[in-house]
Amino acid sequence: MFIPYGKQSVDEEDIQAVVDVLRSDYLTTGPKVAEFEQVVADYVGAKYAVAVSNGTAALHIACLAAGIGHGDEVITSPITFAASANCVLYCGGTPVFADIKKDTYNIDPEEIERKITPRTKAIIPVHYTGQPCEMNAITKIAKRHNLIVIEDGAQVLSGEYKGRKVGSISDVTTFSFHPVKPVTTGEGGMVTTNDKRLYDRLRLYHTHGITRENELLEKNDGPWYYEQLELGYNYRITDIQCALGISQMKKLDSFAECRRRLASRYDKGFAENPHIVIPYQHPDCLSSYHLYMIQVPAVIRRKVFGELRNAGIGVNVHYIPVYKHPYYRAHGYQDAYCPNAEEFYNRAITLPLYADMTEEQVDFVIAKTTQIIDRELKG
Repeated sequence: MFIPYGKQSVDEEDIQAVVDVLRSDYLTTGPKVAEFEQVVADYVGAKYAVAVSNGTAALHIACLAAGIGHGDEVITSPITFAASANCVLYCGGTPVFADIKKDTYNIDPEEIERKITPRTKAIIPVHYTGQPCEMNAITKIAKRHNLIVIEDGAQVLSGEYKGRKVGSISDVTTFSFHPVKPVTTGEGGMVTTNDKRLYDRLRLYHTHGITRENELLEKNDGPWYYEQLELGYNYRITDIQCALGISQMKKLDSFAECRRRLASRYDKGFAENPHIVIPYQHPDCLSSYHLYMIQVPAVIRRKVFGELRNAGIGVNVHYIPVYKHPYYRAHGYQDAYCPNAEEFYNRAITLPLYADMTEEQVDFVIAKTTQIIDRELKG
């Protein structure tokens, strides 16, 4: 038996929703796309949503809509998937990495403040592992310096900050529907906003920069007429995927409850072990628990990782600090250094966590992890 670190939860209702679309007149650019957008917007409390092909596309068009371009700096976390910074590069901007907090592993608002320059245009806080960032502090900084906030919510759907769902707090929020995320469409993403101007730009950028919206056209030659107003991209999502997403959204709260229950079981199982650091939860936040991260002594991390894999436990490490990737080191980040991020990376292990995981599997992971760490430390 192999226990992956994450996986999708798909049932017969989900399968039937996809089959129904396959038998319909629309496989793409049809009614299910708009329906899925409305479902997600309603869930998070946003006025508008634009569904796209993946979470990276969501970040890219969010940066484009925000007007990020050459010469602009955007502050983000180094402990994230590379897309959180790559999206800035796609627009010609420069990612700037602010260190994380030691407890939440999220970007530190004080470090954001220190990294602001006259060229700073935006902040991309990443809700790492599904725990929301300290958005009040980040929002105050953004307002004080007239910065745009693009929340990377790829891991946080269902998460809350001060009782409010992530997705309606800032200028823009992006989500991902990759199979290991809170809900899946196979691949897919979403951008939410309360700003009509940003919404119109998001819609343009996700479909070639082309529109049929009469109020945006320079002229109108007839009902067939459309115009390309921007250099956009083909980031459209299919009705097939959106049908799955709509069905999955019905179960999101139950998925989240399962993840939180299993995470609590992990917490209790490791609570008395002085060699394991369990994830701290900020009192203002309700995590979606996309990932369950522990820290172990750095000197044994590699050995523990290998032994857990050998035991059939699909551990992982999220993430290599972005600036340490060869591409970034070759393009101006060879001297980048965030001490908290690097210390965390050297000790971090991602344990399995997903909605269909059983308590017995969690107990097995707890027992094996404890056994291996104790053995390695005894030498």
